[in-house]
Amino acid sequence: MGIPSRDWVEDIGPDEARRFARQAELIRAAHQVTNQRHGQGRFLHRKPILGATARLEVLPDLPPEASHGVFATPGSYEALVRLSNGSFDIQANTKPDIHGFALRILGVAGPGALAPATDHQDFLLINHDRFNAIDSDSFVEFATLAADNQAKALLTLLRRHGLGGLLARLKDLQQTMGKPFAGYGAETFNTVVPHAIGPYAARILFTPETPSRMQGKDPGADITRLLAAGPIHYAVQLQFYTDPKTTPIEDHRVVWSAPLLTVARLTLLAPADVETLQFDPWGGLADHRPLGEIMRARKAAYRASQLARS
Repeated sequence: MGIPSRDWVEDIGPDEARRFARQAELIRAAHQVTNQRHGQGRFLHRKPILGATARLEVLPDLPPEASHGVFATPGSYEALVRLSNGSFDIQANTKPDIHGFALRILGVAGPGALAPATDHQDFLLINHDRFNAIDSDSFVEFATLAADNQAKALLTLLRRHGLGGLLARLKDLQQTMGKPFAGYGAETFNTVVPHAIGPYAARILFTPETPSRMQGKDPGADITRLLAAGPIHYAVQLQFYTDPKTTPIEDHRVVWSAPLLTVARLTLLAPADVETLQFDPWGGLADHRPLGEIMRARKAAYRASQLARS
């Protein structure tokens, strides 16, 4: 069984600043296209499924590796949640999609990941335990091309990467979009890429305490039904970095195999309007700064998206 380790490192390429700036420009342009199609909104995870008030209760007697940032002291935080479909299109909830679970913890105080100080902590999760895209360039290329015109995107990818490259990207997409979804009351959600936990690193997971499989095919209708019946509880769990092979920081295609540690309880309480909020994986404490190439790319990408949205 792996033991949480502090020997993790990030492998920051010399060309990342240039690549990320280029990605941000591509996202900004594609976002303008989707805004023209659907009105002002997010680039990805445009369609909300549910907004809700929530409460985060940090458990007592956590081990030293977990006792950092929002998990440093037992207690309760008010929070807000946004559940969403991952697509840049407004489509039926019953269509295959990635499903998002964004959490904002309120009342936080401390040095920020992007600013001298912050008053909140954001964590963004999806219903997957790995990314299929090779890297941020591959993901941004496909997403921005498809946002403009899907047929054009396929032709462009074929021209750039040949038939083998196109088929590889389509296989990645099929594996991602084809994953069955059991509903927000049954699925485990995962940051997929790690955050710092003080000097440690971990992926963060939300697991339903009392799983309830989706009734029907509409996850929005199902989670609305569940919340109307009463609060919904999730175990907040950390999956720590233990070694570069089984829990790599940079290779987000690897499913981590380290054990899970429950550190808090998240409770969804009541519907709420959260659409004016800008959830951002970099929006929070320096103790929980995002790690890895995908997360470093998201720093520029989310800023570009927020500017296009506003």
